[in-house]
Amino acid sequence: MIWVSWRLQRTETVITAAIIALLAALLVPTGIIMANAYDRDGISACIRANGSDACGGVIRSFTSRFETVAGFTSWFTLVPGLIGVLLAASFVLELESGTYRLAWTQSITRRRWITTKLGTAIAAALVAALAMTLLITWWRAPFVRLEGRMENGAYDFEGTVAAGYALFALGLALAVGAVWRRTVPALVVAFVGYVAARIFVDTWLRQHFVAPISATWRELAGKGGPSGSPPAGLDHAWILNQYPSDRLGHHIDVKLGACFRAAGVHPGKVSCLVERAAVYSHVVYEPASRFWLFQGIETSLFGGIAVVLIGFAAWWTQSRR
Repeated sequence: MIWVSWRLQRTETVITAAIIALLAALLVPTGIIMANAYDRDGISACIRANGSDACGGVIRSFTSRFETVAGFTSWFTLVPGLIGVLLAASFVLELESGTYRLAWTQSITRRRWITTKLGTAIAAALVAALAMTLLITWWRAPFVRLEGRMENGAYDFEGTVAAGYALFALGLALAVGAVWRRTVPALVVAFVGYVAARIFVDTWLRQHFVAPISATWRELAGKGGPSGSPPAGLDHAWILNQYPSDRLGHHIDVKLGACFRAAGVHPGKVSCLVERAAVYSHVVYEPASRFWLFQGIETSLFGGIAVVLIGFAAWWTQSRR
């Protein structure tokens, strides 16, 4: 039965392997060039120098050189969804065509047929997600050292979340296909659902996994003392919000032009410049130390929903002819 399942799903598996090979063909050459440039320009030493003007120029030159390619890789977040719905196609095709009845009339039980078909698809999705994660993690290593991996562009390809994304897309396609039993519409709906879920999590839900940290520090020197420094946890953190504030962290609308006009009419209002200047900064952020916590939460979220969807597809298929 395992060999038969592989034979029936080999087209989708070969296409999945071709997608990963295409990603490798795009990323490996530029990854080697980028890694060599990172070492040749001595960016590691610049990071340790922490603030040198010359090093700042070197780092800016490096990021500007490769930022176009890095921006292009953000579209790869669609690949786990594409892989998931693609690997569900074989199962849904058999339901649509009715060929599964032939297997059920032979010595193969319904449970064995369903378990083998779904197990093959799940294994292929996990292997493809792992290969993609390893490839992009290697490619993005220089950028991670510079910028961290909490921002969406890096977070989506690191750790374990890609496996959760692929399984979620697979489960959604299987569940919709088991009920609808029309392959193309079911896969399209599942992929659209995957994209909608990812947008919801990326833009709103993720930042609510754990309560963010807030900090206020003196940005500019003033009457109250010398300028301060940002909190240590801000390095490579995910910045949710940052704005000029007073010492209590209340937002200040900086409109210096209005202050100058007021001072021109009423000299006594020159204190407006001090009151409204951006003396303090307030920031709301998720520190880099929470990366694996967020990965675990998000992988559990997508993976848990995937288990429910796959279980539903198995139950619905077994209970209905």
